[in-house]
Amino acid sequence: MIPDSFAVELVPWKEAVSLSRDLAECIRGRYYPDLVIAIGRGGYVPGRVVCDSLLITTLTSIKIEHWGEAASCYGEAHVRYPLSVDVEGQDILIVDDVTDTGKTLIAAFAYLQSLRPGSIKTGVLHHKTTSTFIPDFYAKLVPDWHWIVYPWALHEDMTGFVEKVMTGRPATPRKIRSTLMQKYHMKPGIDDVVSAARELVERGKAEETRDGYRLKDHL
Repeated sequence: MIPDSFAVELVPWKEAVSLSRDLAECIRGRYYPDLVIAIGRGGYVPGRVVCDSLLITTLTSIKIEHWGEAASCYGEAHVRYPLSVDVEGQDILIVDDVTDTGKTLIAAFAYLQSLRPGSIKTGVLHHKTTSTFIPDFYAKLVPDWHWIVYPWALHEDMTGFVEKVMTGRPATPRKIRSTLMQKYHMKPGIDDVVSAARELVERGKAEETRDGYRLKDHL
């Protein structure tokens, strides 16, 4: 059960790319995959950078649903879009951004194992010690649980977190940012907060007033 208040780490692009390259270096010389499979959606960018760093041209993906925006959980992890190629006898590397509960990689491993590959190894950028699944390779160990927001999911997650702290009383973007800092220990850019608030307005969940933004459901 995720608490109402918890720490959120915002990973910038430079660090995300650096971690992806670090992951590739962990793999280099230790495993030689015939095919890299990125877990959609978090593994798309790391998978591509890993392939670039190791000069691997065989990259595809599967889509597994488990986590939504702003640390919301869909329930049990399941394969939404399966693999479209034959992997029997091939050595596979699965790449994702993070092991949180571990359920995403458990589902991916079980599914791919049923396709009779030669071998399967797994790699992630961040491995949280709370995960029940331990990947074969990881760029960084996370001993204290907190939510991690990657740059390829920033707007989506920020919209979710802004909605969590927004109420029926108008609040300026700076006030919303201050609440985010207090509740989630995160320091988003003010432009990202404004973009998220406007997204909620476009979705019909909030409205903009002369005094700031407020949720419609609380009017």
